[in-house]
This record gives sequence, C-alpha cells and structure tokens, in this order.
Amino acid sequence: MTASIVGWAHTPFGKFDTETVESLVTRVANEALADAGIAASDVDEIVLGHFNAGFSPQDFTASLVLQADPHLRFKPATRVENACATGSAAVHQGLRAIAAGAAKIVLVVGVEQMTRTPGPEIGKNLLKASYLPEDGDTVGGFAGVFGKIASGYFQKYGDQSDALALIAAKNHKNGVANPFAQMRKDFGFEFCRAESEKNPFVAGPLKRTDCSLVSDGAAALVLADAEIAKGMSKSIGFRATAHAQDFLPMSKRDILQFEGCTVAWQRALEKAGISLSDLSFVETHDCFTVAELIEYEAMGLTPKGQGARAIKEGWTLKDGKLPVNPSGGLKAKGHPIGATGVSMHVMTAMQLAGQAPEGMQLKNAKLGGIFNMGGAAVANYVSVLEPLK
Repeated sequence: MTASIVGWAHTPFGKFDTETVESLVTRVANEALADAGIAASDVDEIVLGHFNAGFSPQDFTASLVLQADPHLRFKPATRVENACATGSAAVHQGLRAIAAGAAKIVLVVGVEQMTRTPGPEIGKNLLKASYLPEDGDTVGGFAGVFGKIASGYFQKYGDQSDALALIAAKNHKNGVANPFAQMRKDFGFEFCRAESEKNPFVAGPLKRTDCSLVSDGAAALVLADAEIAKGMSKSIGFRATAHAQDFLPMSKRDILQFEGCTVAWQRALEKAGISLSDLSFVETHDCFTVAELIEYEAMGLTPKGQGARAIKEGWTLKDGKLPVNPSGGLKAKGHPIGATGVSMHVMTAMQLAGQAPEGMQLKNAKLGGIFNMGGAAVANYVSVLEPLK
C-alpha cells in the first residue's frame, strides 16, 4: 500500500453531557496531529466519518474539523457515511486520496454523539441502517434485526447461548484493560449466560450483555504517503484493504452466512499474500455477540455452523491462537457509530506499535486484521495492518 498511519488519537467512549460533536472532533483532530508531529498546515485533505441519522441536530459536519486549527481552513474536507462501517469508509477514502496522488497527508476523523437522543429515537435512527420496506416495523430496532438473525442461527445450528455468553464475557474481560472503553467490568460467564433483572432478554435470544453500548466518542488518524512515513517516529502500514458491499434487503441473501464479510476477508488476505493464521489478532465488529460468532465462520476461522468452537476452545482469547477483540470490542468499548471504524484502526495500530495500554498489549504482534461492518453484513471493510518502523 502507499500509505501508513503515523499518528492517532482516541477519546474515551461513554456518555458525555458536556461534549458536542464539534468538541469531540476538534479534540481528536488536534491530538492526532500532535501525536504525529505534523502541523495542521501540512494536511492536504480531511475525511470525516459521521453517521448521524438524527442523533445530532447539526448536520453538514465535515467543516467542523476545521474548527480544530485555523490552518485547516480551505483544506478539502468531506464527510462520508456507510452505516456502522462509516469510520472504515473514512479511512479507506483517505487511503484512496493518497494512492491517487491527490494528497500526501490526510487527517481522518470519526465521531458520533448518541446518548443525548431518547431511547425510542435511538432505535429508530439505528434501524435506518436496515432495509425499511422489510425491517421498518421490527420491534426492538436494530437489536430486533439481530435477534431475528440469532433466532435463525439457533434454529439451524442449535442453541448457542453458551457461545454468546462466552463471547460477551471475553470481550468484557478484555475491556477492563482498555482505558478508552465505556464498560470496564469483568462480568464473567455466569452473569452473561443467565437471564436476570440486570441482564434481561432484549430481542430473541439476545440479552443485554449480547448488545453493544450506545456511546459518544471520537477517534482520529493521520495518514501519510510512503515517503513522508519514512521520516516519522512510527509508521503502521496497510498490507491490504478490501471493501465488499452486499444487498441491503436480507431477503436477497442468506443472512446466516455474512457472505460480504467472507468476500472482504478473502480479497484482503489474497492482496496481503497471507492466510488467516498469519494474523496476530483481529478487531472485529461485535455489534451483537451473534455477529462475532458468525464472523468467526465468515472469516474462515471455522466451518459454517461451528463458530462456537472458536470461543469454547479458547482460540479467540487473548492467549489463544487468534485473539479477537483484545480491546474489548464494541461490546465493552462502546459503539459510537461514525467513530467505531476509526477506533478499530487506532486500537490495531497501537498494538502493532507496542503502545497499547498495559494489560491490553499482546506480545509480538506483527499483523493485525480489522473487520468493520455496516448494517447486517451489508458494508464490509477489512484492513490488514503491519508495523513498518
């Protein structure tokens, strides 16, 4: 690839009454530039990932990044959106600008503020990432959509409640060591497995511990072309990227297979010249635990219908053969829609630079995989990262 990550920034994810989309954006933009040691005047292009869909009254937000520094004025700035994969769409857009020779340094920011929105509206806003003619009346919003997916999976492959609880427990345990995570509490398998007043069923077989958190937060990256990256203090290169967009209606595909995820992984691994087993770890899109379960199969870790093996046999634990979501994933870290994909790239870059927080850092991480998904396996983005210096 022609670009590298040379700097980053990340706010904690959570509920922030004193923050706004603007304050979150300007904060991480300045911090990422400072981390890279790059002046705002040297930025050639800005890409903002912001889903919104009604979460923020302020739309047309690309120019808010300019508020970070007056030297960003008159720089090209574009907002991109691709549902829950909005952050990765922004990263990939920045990479394209560099690959095309249109920019040498790109500032990529992802942001969302969700918690100021009333609960019923949150569900309505998120449901806009599904096919409304078929799914618009789904009870429980997007959780209801994935509740249906989970029910279909259970019907075909048997009750997977143990596997879902193990995934939730794993990610919550991992999140304890992540200072950016919204939920830093090790709930354990028993709590995640049992229905209780604090862990009720939300949709179908999915309980509260199976669902990612409504969050506010932002993350940013500085991308630089290969020549500039050589002179930087750190450089995390893109070994490969891939994007596969699938049909929006679930009725037009086998929703239990996440075929777009499979295609994106296959393309990325082929471009990178590696196999899945060469990866040191993966940050994957666990908007719901059943999504991570199906993604085990879609990425090729297990055969179809056998995803439970990966978690039950410990493959995806931090000390397993392919750690998945050492950051705690969306489940523990939180899921501010537009920020998530950028966050996943930051978490992966930190691991590969040996700069992840104590307790979260994996030993000898050489290759990191990222899978970020928009909708129910509609927008599918994969990145493979490696440390260059």
